[in-house]
Amino acid sequence: MDGTGCVEMTDAAAELLGRLRSAHGPLMFHQSGGCCDGSAPMCYPAGEFRTGASDVLLAELRVAGVDEPVPFWMSRSQYELWRHTRLVVDVVEGRGSGFSLEAPEGVRFLIRSYLA
Repeated sequence: MDGTGCVEMTDAAAELLGRLRSAHGPLMFHQSGGCCDGSAPMCYPAGEFRTGASDVLLAELRVAGVDEPVPFWMSRSQYELWRHTRLVVDVVEGRGSGFSLEAPEGVRFLIRSYLA
Protein backbone atom coordinates (compact mmCIF):
# COMPACT_ATOMS: atom_id res chain seq x y z
CA MET A 1 0.00 0.00 0.00
CA ASP A 2 1.22 3.48 -0.84
CA GLY A 3 -0.83 5.34 1.77
CA THR A 4 -0.85 5.47 5.52
CA GLY A 5 -3.45 2.76 6.01
CA CYS A 6 -5.37 5.08 8.34
CA VAL A 7 -8.82 4.16 7.08
CA GLU A 8 -11.42 2.63 9.36
CA MET A 9 -15.15 2.05 9.09
CA THR A 10 -18.13 2.20 11.39
CA ASP A 11 -20.28 -0.84 12.16
CA ALA A 12 -23.04 0.66 10.00
CA ALA A 13 -20.67 0.98 7.04
CA ALA A 14 -19.42 -2.59 7.50
CA GLU A 15 -22.98 -3.92 7.61
CA LEU A 16 -23.90 -2.06 4.43
CA LEU A 17 -20.74 -3.29 2.69
CA GLY A 18 -21.72 -6.86 3.60
CA ARG A 19 -25.13 -6.40 1.97
CA LEU A 20 -23.66 -4.75 -1.10
CA ARG A 21 -21.09 -7.54 -1.43
CA SER A 22 -23.89 -10.13 -1.40
CA ALA A 23 -25.71 -8.27 -4.15
CA HIS A 24 -22.81 -7.12 -6.35
CA GLY A 25 -19.77 -9.31 -5.68
CA PRO A 26 -16.33 -7.99 -4.66
CA LEU A 27 -16.21 -4.25 -4.01
CA MET A 28 -13.84 -1.29 -4.02
CA PHE A 29 -13.91 2.34 -2.86
CA HIS A 30 -12.53 5.36 -4.66
CA GLN A 31 -12.50 8.86 -3.26
CA SER A 32 -11.78 11.73 -5.59
CA GLY A 33 -11.27 15.36 -4.85
CA GLY A 34 -14.60 16.74 -5.91
CA CYS A 35 -16.43 15.05 -8.77
CA CYS A 36 -19.74 13.26 -8.24
CA ASP A 37 -21.02 14.18 -4.81
CA GLY A 38 -18.10 16.26 -3.66
CA SER A 39 -15.45 14.22 -1.93
CA ALA A 40 -17.67 11.35 -0.80
CA PRO A 41 -16.23 7.85 -1.16
CA MET A 42 -17.80 5.94 -4.04
CA CYS A 43 -18.36 2.19 -3.79
CA TYR A 44 -18.10 0.21 -7.02
CA PRO A 45 -17.89 -3.43 -8.05
CA ALA A 46 -14.18 -4.32 -7.83
CA GLY A 47 -12.34 -3.22 -10.95
CA GLU A 48 -15.19 -1.14 -12.34
CA PHE A 49 -13.38 2.11 -11.52
CA ARG A 50 -9.95 2.23 -13.12
CA THR A 51 -7.12 3.26 -10.85
CA GLY A 52 -3.64 4.26 -11.91
CA ALA A 53 -0.61 6.37 -11.09
CA SER A 54 -2.85 9.28 -10.05
CA ASP A 55 -4.38 7.16 -7.23
CA VAL A 56 -3.14 5.89 -3.86
CA LEU A 57 -4.23 2.63 -2.23
CA LEU A 58 -4.80 3.68 1.39
CA ALA A 59 -6.22 0.50 2.90
CA GLU A 60 -7.74 -2.88 2.32
CA LEU A 61 -10.79 -2.90 4.60
CA ARG A 62 -11.79 -6.19 6.21
CA VAL A 63 -15.52 -6.78 6.58
CA ALA A 64 -16.90 -9.61 8.72
CA GLY A 65 -18.46 -12.27 6.51
CA VAL A 66 -16.70 -11.03 3.36
CA ASP A 67 -13.86 -13.21 2.10
CA GLU A 68 -11.82 -10.57 0.28
CA PRO A 69 -10.76 -7.13 1.53
CA VAL A 70 -12.37 -3.99 0.10
CA PRO A 71 -9.61 -1.76 -1.32
CA PHE A 72 -9.91 1.94 -0.52
CA TRP A 73 -8.33 4.18 -3.16
CA MET A 74 -7.99 7.95 -3.14
CA SER A 75 -6.85 10.34 -5.84
CA ARG A 76 -3.25 11.35 -5.19
CA SER A 77 -4.16 15.06 -5.15
CA GLN A 78 -6.81 14.46 -2.45
CA TYR A 79 -4.36 12.28 -0.51
CA GLU A 80 -1.83 15.12 -0.45
CA LEU A 81 -4.43 17.27 1.33
CA TRP A 82 -5.63 14.54 3.72
CA ARG A 83 -2.46 12.54 4.39
CA HIS A 84 -2.28 13.74 8.01
CA THR A 85 -5.80 12.63 8.84
CA ARG A 86 -7.41 9.43 10.05
CA LEU A 87 -10.39 8.57 7.86
CA VAL A 88 -13.52 6.78 9.01
CA VAL A 89 -15.99 5.46 6.43
CA ASP A 90 -19.53 5.94 7.74
CA VAL A 91 -23.02 5.76 6.29
CA VAL A 92 -25.87 8.24 6.75
CA GLU A 93 -29.46 8.49 5.54
CA GLY A 94 -30.04 10.41 2.35
CA ARG A 95 -29.24 9.69 -1.22
CA GLY A 96 -26.00 10.93 -2.73
CA SER A 97 -25.81 12.23 -6.26
CA GLY A 98 -23.09 9.91 -7.53
CA PHE A 99 -22.85 6.45 -9.02
CA SER A 100 -22.03 4.64 -5.78
CA LEU A 101 -23.69 1.25 -5.24
CA GLU A 102 -25.51 2.28 -2.05
CA ALA A 103 -27.55 5.03 -3.77
CA PRO A 104 -30.69 2.87 -4.29
CA GLU A 105 -30.63 1.99 -0.56
CA GLY A 106 -31.54 5.56 0.44
CA VAL A 107 -28.22 6.02 2.23
CA ARG A 108 -24.78 7.25 1.29
CA PHE A 109 -21.23 6.68 2.42
CA LEU A 110 -19.28 9.60 3.80
CA ILE A 111 -15.89 10.21 5.34
CA ARG A 112 -15.35 11.52 8.82
CA SER A 113 -11.80 12.76 9.22
CA TYR A 114 -9.68 13.41 12.27
CA LEU A 115 -6.17 14.78 12.60
CA ALA A 116 -3.77 11.88 13.13
